[in-house]
Amino acid sequence: MISVDNLAVEFGGTTLFSEVSFTINENDKIALMGKNGAGKSTMMKIIAGEQRPSKGHVRFPKDAIIAYLPQHLLTEDACTVFDEASKAFSHIFEMRDEMEQLNKALETRTDYDSDDYMKIIQKVSDLGEKYYALEDVNYDAEVEKALIGLGFKRADFTRMTSEFSGGFRMRIELAKILLQKPDLILLDEPTNHIDIESVIWLEDFLINKANAVMVISHDKAFIDNITNRTIEVTMGRIYDYKANYSHYLQLREDRRAHQIKAYQEQQRFIADNMAFIERFKGTYSKTNQVNSRERMLEKLEIIEVDDIDTSALKLRFPPAQRSGDYPVTVKDLLKSYGDHVVFENANMSISRGEKVSFVGRNGEGKSTMIKAIMGEIEVEGTCHLGHNVKVGYFAQNQASLLDEGLTIFQTVDEVAEGDVRTQIKNILGRFMFKGDDIDKKVSVLSGGEKTRLAMVKLLLEPVNLLILDEPTNHLDLKSKDVLKEALLAFDGTLILVSHDRDFLQGLSQKVFEFKNQRVIEHFETIDDFLVRNRIENLKEIDLQK
Repeated sequence: MISVDNLAVEFGGTTLFSEVSFTINENDKIALMGKNGAGKSTMMKIIAGEQRPSKGHVRFPKDAIIAYLPQHLLTEDACTVFDEASKAFSHIFEMRDEMEQLNKALETRTDYDSDDYMKIIQKVSDLGEKYYALEDVNYDAEVEKALIGLGFKRADFTRMTSEFSGGFRMRIELAKILLQKPDLILLDEPTNHIDIESVIWLEDFLINKANAVMVISHDKAFIDNITNRTIEVTMGRIYDYKANYSHYLQLREDRRAHQIKAYQEQQRFIADNMAFIERFKGTYSKTNQVNSRERMLEKLEIIEVDDIDTSALKLRFPPAQRSGDYPVTVKDLLKSYGDHVVFENANMSISRGEKVSFVGRNGEGKSTMIKAIMGEIEVEGTCHLGHNVKVGYFAQNQASLLDEGLTIFQTVDEVAEGDVRTQIKNILGRFMFKGDDIDKKVSVLSGGEKTRLAMVKLLLEPVNLLILDEPTNHLDLKSKDVLKEALLAFDGTLILVSHDRDFLQGLSQKVFEFKNQRVIEHFETIDDFLVRNRIENLKEIDLQK
């Protein structure tokens, strides 16, 4: 059991949270929730030992293993993928190597009665007791299972980690954490850089093989599937629910309803007493009662209602000219890099107004196909945009394309038209840009902030073909809801690449699956495809066990 006792974090005269206490038990699967800036990541860092609190402490058993995966972490570049992942067992290998060295030393020594000889004997005995008490494990096989589950191919095992993107290197670090079988796994946005198949594998691992887990995530389907407890950080304190995320939302609404009722009753009580005080102040016969009520009101603790975003702002894409009947046509497309074939004989025809999803493991060609459609790369075959097509394109690197010399407000103002210009501050607020933030230069924004700003900009441009490549990685749940509502109301053509299943659901009527150098067209909704895909992937997981 891990105990969090009376934690508080204060900086610059501001209290982030205080008097926070809870315990983490074996097999607890906890979603750590709260709006941006509430202190979720800070609390997780304190539990991981990465940051010290202003007050309080975290207690855990001496031999407990706590593993932490932050949002941004890169592995070293000096070894292969397999060797880096194998570092999860480095303490075991070090124990084995030390025993071998000590045994070799014993073979050459003849001072059998000396204290040094007896010390070596004792050390070999102690190490042997620990080493041979370990479960008999085929460590290479475990590393292989973890890497394949997280989207690596066997051919990747011998490649240097420096050859991989940041997302894939994050997966190596995640594999190392899972292989250690820690008592508590702390995960901060673990699904941002992994595809749907890898998310399914990770879910199965966390549900069936992990001990305690605490996760921060904006992936609603992921946290709903893996968690049985929700701790909400809000207004400097926590609420602890023995419920998954969806059930927690219902319980939170009930809590706020009770808070609002109690607050309103208290305000009536205060008003009645204030009226009495005003009426009888200066009346000699009522002096004691007036003084008594004044003291009572001074001591009264005002009931607070938890902060929640009640704004009803909805965004719609501005109307655009009608496109031709087939905005996108792909015929017999081949793309290769040297001997590596990404896909071949790829065909697709996307009709006006159709909403389609591109799905498949990372590296199978989804983003490559989008670049081909946009004319950014050379390909063999035909790739054609239809008549009068105006494209709105959100690439994975969209944040880097913003003008860093403009402010946040100027970035949006230059594309906003009509009545929308009067709502710019409200729109930015829904995407977590509030108050003086809107006057910040783009150059000082974080990667996540730039991504959100690029999304706002796209939402205001009149287009009839939207191509979105992983648009939700840095959006919180409310921002994703705003985007999803806008996409559902969008009357143009949509091509969507995303690993966020909850976001995908209801958004497309056709699926193009990228797999084994092929592009397979599925005439089914993304919801039906995901159900079938999950079943097939869990069968693959069973075969790997």
